[in-house]
Formats: sequence, C-alpha cells, structure tokens
Amino acid sequence: MAKQKTAYTCTECGGSSPKWQGQCPQCGAWNTLVETVLEPASRFSALSQTSSIRRLSEVEAADFPRYPTGIAEFDRVLGGGLVEGGVVLIGGDPGIGKSTLLLQALCLMSASMRVLYVSGEESAQQIALRAKRLQVDAGSVEILAEIQLDKIQGALLSHQPRIAVIDSIQTLYSDALSSAPGSVAQVRECAAQLTRLAKQSGITVVLVGHVTKEGAIAGPRVLEHIVDSVLYFEGDTHSSFRLVRAFKNRFGAVNEIGVFAMTDKGLREVSNPSALFLSQHEKDVAGSCVMVTQEGTRPLLVEIQALVDEAHAPNPRRLCVGLDQNRLAMLLAVLHRHAGIACFDQDVFVNAVGGVRIIEPASDLAVLLAIVSSLKNRALPRELVVFGEIGLAGEIRPVQRGQERLKEAAKLGFSRAIIPRSNRPKGGIAGMEIIAVDRLIDAIDHCR
Repeated sequence: MAKQKTAYTCTECGGSSPKWQGQCPQCGAWNTLVETVLEPASRFSALSQTSSIRRLSEVEAADFPRYPTGIAEFDRVLGGGLVEGGVVLIGGDPGIGKSTLLLQALCLMSASMRVLYVSGEESAQQIALRAKRLQVDAGSVEILAEIQLDKIQGALLSHQPRIAVIDSIQTLYSDALSSAPGSVAQVRECAAQLTRLAKQSGITVVLVGHVTKEGAIAGPRVLEHIVDSVLYFEGDTHSSFRLVRAFKNRFGAVNEIGVFAMTDKGLREVSNPSALFLSQHEKDVAGSCVMVTQEGTRPLLVEIQALVDEAHAPNPRRLCVGLDQNRLAMLLAVLHRHAGIACFDQDVFVNAVGGVRIIEPASDLAVLLAIVSSLKNRALPRELVVFGEIGLAGEIRPVQRGQERLKEAAKLGFSRAIIPRSNRPKGGIAGMEIIAVDRLIDAIDHCR
C-alpha cells in the first residue's frame, strides 16, 4: 500500500507548507504547523458530480435505535443509551474510572450483542485481571490489544461488533503520518478515520480521551466537534464519588449527570444523589443553606456553606469552591447596596458540599443567605430550601423548572421554601410552605 502524501498546515491561518518550519510562512505565527494527510484528487470533475437534493419535509424523521448499557445512570447521561453508528468521547483524570465503567457496560451488553474492547494501554491479561477483580461476567467480551489504526479498522470491519471501545484515542497511530502517537495530527487523523467508519458501518464507537492538567481533553479541539457526544468524568480522587457529565450530545440533553460511587467491585450507581451533597448536622449550624440546582433534567439538592470571618489583612479574601468566584464579588456588592449588609472588612469563604460544581445563577439566593447566616451567627431553619437568581438591582429573578425543584425538595422532607415570585406554583406543593419574594431584602427578612 502506497504511503499517503502529507503536508504541514498552519492551525492559525490554514496555510500549508511541504515541510515543517518553526514559523508559518503565510501568517508568521510560531509553532503552529502540524502534519496533515493530503486527500487524493478526485477523478471526476466538479461539474460532473451531482448530489441528491430533497425537501426537508420529504425526509423521514425516524428515531435512532438505542442500545441500553444496563447501567441506568450511564444511560441517563447518554440520553437513553448508545446510538447505532454514534461516536462517544469520554474524558477524565487518570484513574478516575473511565475504563472500569466501560468494561462493566460491555460485560452487561455482551449478553445480547457482540462487543469489542480495543486497548492500547493495557494487555489482554491486565484487562482479564480487572474483570476478575470487578467480578463481572466477561466471557463474551472480545479483546484486541492494538494501537495501529489500519489493523483496528480491519478488525472492526471483519468482526462487525455492535459496540467498540477504543481505550484510548491518544495511543493510536496511523502509518500515513510520521508524527508520534498522541500528537495533534495523529489524534485528529485517527479520530476522523474511526468516525467515518462508524457512520458507514453502523458500529457504535466509544473513544476514551486523556485530559490535560487544565481538565480539557488532550489533542485538537476539533476532536470534540467531530464526535456525537462528549462526556467528562468528574470527582476528587480522594473521594469515592464520581460524576459523569454530558457536555455535548446530539442525541440527548446536555449537562445531564450520572452519579456513581467507586467501590472495590467497580462503579456502583447512587440511587439518591441529593443525599451526597447534604451534610448531616446534629444541630443547626450558622452559615449553611440548602438549594436546589438543576443538572440537565435532574434536580439536585446541594448544601451551600459560607464562612465569614474578620479579615486580618488589608485585602479581604474571597474564595469559592464549586461556584464562580467572580459572581461572589458581584453578589457581595448587591448585598451591601440593597440589603445594607457590608462585608468589605470580612474574609468570605463559600463551598458547595460534595465536590459538585454549580454553574447556574439559581444558587445566588442560597449563597447570600448562607453568608448573612454566618455573619450574624444565626442558623437558618433546617427544613428550609431556597433557589433564585439575584439581579444587580436587588430583585429575585425566576429560574427554570421551578416546580420540579420544589417537588424534589418536598420528597426529601423539606417543608419550607423561599423562591422567586414568578416560580410560585399555582396549585402549591403538598406539605410545603412556599414563600414567594421579589426582593433580596424580603428574603432576608423571612429568615430572621
């Protein structure tokens, strides 16, 4: 087989060069030339090529067939299961549980379909030892220890598995490129070839990706664009709990999360994830407030803790764990301007219990109520739950899915809620006293 021709393309301007150079000859950028494969010229002229053009109304909008993995939390994140011909990219820190979860899923799916585990990092013996340690039935799981792309493609086409796991994409290499495995060019070319094969053959491909120290998947950004779904493993290595979050999903909702606990027998599903993010206090504690956050379609109860202490330095500290630190500075300014409570001479520390990351503004009201509780050293009622976005004018703005949040709180025994007035349900929630407020000062008054 003749070796494909390659060139070096600039990632900044798109210009090409026949050989590698430190500086792009077109735009002058440094260290931006990466090796790419040149596509062979078409044998047909552009004028002779025709494409089938149809009206959108003529296209049948059929649902994609899905393959349930047998792990309910994993299926929730995927939107109901793996899709035929889909490509899923899973990233996460080393040792967090990516390979363990996929091996468990393959063992469950192997009972009803043909599956293939392609490992470029571990030998077949190592995978067998892991399956034995997890005490799973791996008798029907087929294993291939290979990193050469052409051999992997040949195995996929000859065996025709329904599901194929590639662990990991950074270990593969193509003979068409001279760069080392894991380089930008190799990762992009191998991912593009496997994606093309998945679409043509209908094989579902799951790619495992390494992450950088910043937490992003290593390799070119285009890797996340060409796949159908991007999932991230989150969690502290010192904690047994793991979160799988969907950041991109063409066949389901984004920001869905699955909650797992790491045990000696692998990852176990957590049936009540809200219990993970609520501390168990024997008595009322100042600086604690429970809020309901929305992760995709799942409402979760999270405890927000705040500690306000007198500053012993000219510049008071503002520290957030699991929340946006810049938003905390804005909320403290709103608290001073519209509630008359100043923290300019206080150190303020805010933490979301359980290691969860809250990115939605619905946590604003809980953060400020926890800060006021710590500053005044007065505990909030244990049965209280709150949520709401705070504007710069001191108003309490509504959030999405307010009724689902209240139902989740009532199910866990909370009997009182402070919410935005626009989120107040017309029929109310059984067993729950709902306090609807318009202004920040009104919410603080109800907590005194």
